[in-house]
Amino acid sequence: MMRESSATILSKGLWSDNPVFRQILGICSALAVTNLLINTSIMGVALIFVTAFSSLTVSALRNITPLRIRMMVQVLIIASYVIVVDMALKAYLPDISRALGPYVGLIITNCIIMGRCEGYARNNPPWPAFVDGLANGLGYAFVLLAVAFVRELLGFGSLFGVTVLPESFTRWTIMVMAPAAFFVLGTFIWIANTYWPKKEK
Repeated sequence: MMRESSATILSKGLWSDNPVFRQILGICSALAVTNLLINTSIMGVALIFVTAFSSLTVSALRNITPLRIRMMVQVLIIASYVIVVDMALKAYLPDISRALGPYVGLIITNCIIMGRCEGYARNNPPWPAFVDGLANGLGYAFVLLAVAFVRELLGFGSLFGVTVLPESFTRWTIMVMAPAAFFVLGTFIWIANTYWPKKEK
């Protein structure tokens, strides 16, 4: 089987096979942390790190991991990287760590990471697996930032905490609330699949 280039893998993760608006995966955190861009950015970076290095590690160990316990090994690897991220946030960004609450820990159960480890990293060499994890993490972060951009701008009149809309602009209270994430993300998914439908092989 011909191996895909890094550019192709990146393109698939970012757009044509994006985990959020193409595969509809990982939307729990997408809905939970997208009211402020700064929180969303940190969550995106955390997931990029965990997905990329978990895929790399799973791939590097794929030939020595017993098939029967592979899922347990994958969860252990993912959990190890999540603990590193969680400790780093608590040490260097305590306010954001408190704002994100349990959602950093829940990265362990994010189906995007498990899906890439089981579906790609387990069957491919380390470098393509790392690029695939990186691409899917970037694709996830891209969608989250787009949702957070709309919610923070309309809900708070700010971007990254800096006020950009005049006081005369009426803030959309609903954008600060959880249901807004459904509306905005659903709109993005509808636009992507209506105007740029996924090509069938």
